[in-house]
Amino acid sequence: MFEKKKYTFRGGSHVHEHKDTATLQTIRLPEPPTVSIPLSQHIGAHATPIVQKGDSVKIGQVIGVVENGLGCPVHASISGTVKEIVTRHNAQGVPIQNVVIENDGLRTQCETMQRRTAPLEKATTEEIIETVRQAGISGLGGATFPTYAKIQSAVGKAKVVIINCAECEPYITANHRLLLERSKPVIEGLEILMHALHVTEGILAVEDNKPDAIELLQRETADKPNIRVCVLKTKYPQGDERQIMYAIYKKELPPGKLPADLGCMIVNAETSAAISRAFYRGIPLVSRIVTVAGDCVKEPKNVRAPLGVSYREVIDFCGGCVKEPKKIVSGGPMMGQAQWDMDGPVTKGTSALLVFSEEYDRINTLHTACIHCGCCIQHCPMHLMPNYLAEYAQARRYDDAARMDVMSCVECGTCSYNCPAGVQIVQYIRVAKGALRAKKK
Repeated sequence: MFEKKKYTFRGGSHVHEHKDTATLQTIRLPEPPTVSIPLSQHIGAHATPIVQKGDSVKIGQVIGVVENGLGCPVHASISGTVKEIVTRHNAQGVPIQNVVIENDGLRTQCETMQRRTAPLEKATTEEIIETVRQAGISGLGGATFPTYAKIQSAVGKAKVVIINCAECEPYITANHRLLLERSKPVIEGLEILMHALHVTEGILAVEDNKPDAIELLQRETADKPNIRVCVLKTKYPQGDERQIMYAIYKKELPPGKLPADLGCMIVNAETSAAISRAFYRGIPLVSRIVTVAGDCVKEPKNVRAPLGVSYREVIDFCGGCVKEPKKIVSGGPMMGQAQWDMDGPVTKGTSALLVFSEEYDRINTLHTACIHCGCCIQHCPMHLMPNYLAEYAQARRYDDAARMDVMSCVECGTCSYNCPAGVQIVQYIRVAKGALRAKKK
């Protein structure tokens, strides 16, 4: 169903999009000689390895499990031999066990990867949740929250399922290409979630800077009266689930509440496709699409990469660097994280690898004192006062920051982007939030 209305939210910012890879078809990365698969790629408890050095493993075989609490199992992304199990520090400095697998080149698939023969209508809610859990699917938009738990929390509450196809971060076009090349699994994932939650309304929410994807989705859903395409006005951070809810339904999510509490279940487009692959084909989450871009990259690409492959190998596949890199960012430039190790592994949360030079970084860097212009307040999509939150964080007045609702900040970076003084506001806010969380322990 086509709607001419464009949905939007209050606040936010029109950022430079740099969607240079939007017309480039996704290319599958050749399997690397080895992968180093972290046993924690999700929010929740770290997985425990269930393989040992010298074990033979197959693609899709479980190599790590979470026995208690929130978490996702981890699977082998290539077939081969477990070379070692080592502890490496991730981008946040947290020590994580990694299973290093040496490729045997045989691409042997695990026997559990079987196509489903029974129709969707025969599946129960519990069966779908367990399928998603066993597949190790976590939010592929970057949040990495275990998807099975998200479905569980929405049972009996959700009235609508929304597939987040906004992809509002600059540079990233992984979801855009997925919609153009593999729209069917995205729509199938939506239908699976609707069936699991017993809801009759499904929405594909797409920003209007993707007219080709919008047109394609409208054609693909023309015979599905319960599914409609909602066109969102292009604005950052439109991809945040709170902003999508407000844009479509004018509902504001109260602090401490989940979208399901307001009747919405929202998942990322690639997460939806992963649900379809797991349900219909038995394929767990072992690879993902990564946008590789930035002024240093010789041949920017969209790449489907096996989890555990190193950043270096992905970048080399794109022609390597034409300039000396100063900064490598996993994810988008607004909310992504700078990496300190070129040999760090691609994980479930790696939507992009952006490589920037000193020259690029210098253009976007200016650091002076806050001039109290109010730009950060004007653009904040959460309607906070980021300037005061940053000042309280600098002064270590974390309780004052808490009273000004610092925990409601979504760390989208809009405040820092619009600050004429170049104050790293969101970084100060992260420090304050971290201090408050530590205080509760």
